[in-house]
Amino acid sequence: MTSSSLHGAPFLSKETKGLAEPRGSKALELATRRSAKTRDEVAASIPQWESWREQAEQIKAYAIAHLDRLLTQFDQAITARGAKVLWAENAKEANQFLLQIAKKHSVRLVVKSKSMVSEEMELNHALADINVQSVETDLGEFLVQLAGQRPTHIVTPALHLSAEDVGKLFAEKLGEPFTREHEQLTAIARRHLRQKFLEAGMGVSGVNFAIADVGALCIVENEGNAGLSMGTPPVHVALMGIEKVIPTLSHLPVFLQLLARSGTGQKLTAYTHLIFGPSPGQSLYVIIVDNGRSRVLADPHLRSALYCIRCGACLNTCPVYRRVGGWAYGWIYPGPIGSIITPELVGLKQAGKLPFASSLCGACHEVCPVRIDLPHKLVYLRHQAVRKPSLVRSWLERLVWWGWSVAMSRVWTYRLAMAVARLGVRMAPVLPWKPRLLRAWLRDRDLPPLPPGGPFRNRWKQLEAELGSKKLP
Repeated sequence: MTSSSLHGAPFLSKETKGLAEPRGSKALELATRRSAKTRDEVAASIPQWESWREQAEQIKAYAIAHLDRLLTQFDQAITARGAKVLWAENAKEANQFLLQIAKKHSVRLVVKSKSMVSEEMELNHALADINVQSVETDLGEFLVQLAGQRPTHIVTPALHLSAEDVGKLFAEKLGEPFTREHEQLTAIARRHLRQKFLEAGMGVSGVNFAIADVGALCIVENEGNAGLSMGTPPVHVALMGIEKVIPTLSHLPVFLQLLARSGTGQKLTAYTHLIFGPSPGQSLYVIIVDNGRSRVLADPHLRSALYCIRCGACLNTCPVYRRVGGWAYGWIYPGPIGSIITPELVGLKQAGKLPFASSLCGACHEVCPVRIDLPHKLVYLRHQAVRKPSLVRSWLERLVWWGWSVAMSRVWTYRLAMAVARLGVRMAPVLPWKPRLLRAWLRDRDLPPLPPGGPFRNRWKQLEAELGSKKLP
């Protein structure tokens, strides 16, 4: 394969240069705040919202606990209707299966709807290696493919691009007259994609939910491109992670209620496709992909991360993601959920610093529709990472953290450390030379002002004295 990004997440290395770069765009900051605000308003307006979250968590807990049986049940049910199910241990094997299918059906053009698993596989690169053109048909994916970029968000891949950015991109890459009008931009994309659906020999989709008892695939979308990608070409390949299965069709509605509202604030996505088998004259393949998920399943501390339904709510509310954007995380999955699953999928050696990219504010847990306790998982992974210092820590970092533990363990050392910190804040603006970390901080931020009134312990003593001097009525 021509891309090396499968080797892991180069977070905080020379490729990303720390949290200050690449800088999150204004468009991303505005869009994530708007999405988070809409989600909060929608959730607050629904009395049964917390009940839905509890139900969804329980269903996913059951599904993950009985994953082997449910996947086998799904395989047997959809195979009985004419689909062919293939099991891939990793991304490389999944690509081999898909390339074999493409060769078998003499495919030269693939239309592809949104699929995070295909991003894990670097599918477009794999197809290019055998001279098969792959065209992203989701509007956001289409834009980042044109721009030669990686998606910055798991739900809205081009969240970092403004309408003006898109207009310039279409003018440069497609030779279209510049416009920043949303309807005109959408019409341009539609016109360029329409013929691709008719010419393609294969359509590739992701899977939102796989329903075990009836052997059905559920794919949700807003643009209609997934339906055209699945229904127009003579071959449809659905890519799904092993965690996508749910027990029964009766369990689906609660997830549909939560997914759209958590992701985009909609009551329901514009299209909900249920596929029970291949259409007449069509071949349907389902590739079930592990690619490290079994490692997550085997760890009781992390297992519930597999409950994730990829709504993106945790990204929208995360102050770190809002600041740096998706590319800084160095791989497919950004934000809090990415900081948990990426180290498991690619290994702590490659992505052991990602769990530290969090303020542990807990906002991600508050908004997760399936109630994944993301902050505690991040702390657990931090512990795992520092147990093997060679993975993520230099000798200087180990020395700094040793010093911090000493300072925090005694009253007098704590007071001394705080005095040094206060002096440092006062001196930092006028220092002729600044440490690299301080230079990176000051590039986009100001140092916080010192709290008024001196140390908190002095203020507390003063308050106690004032309250103690007052006579109770």
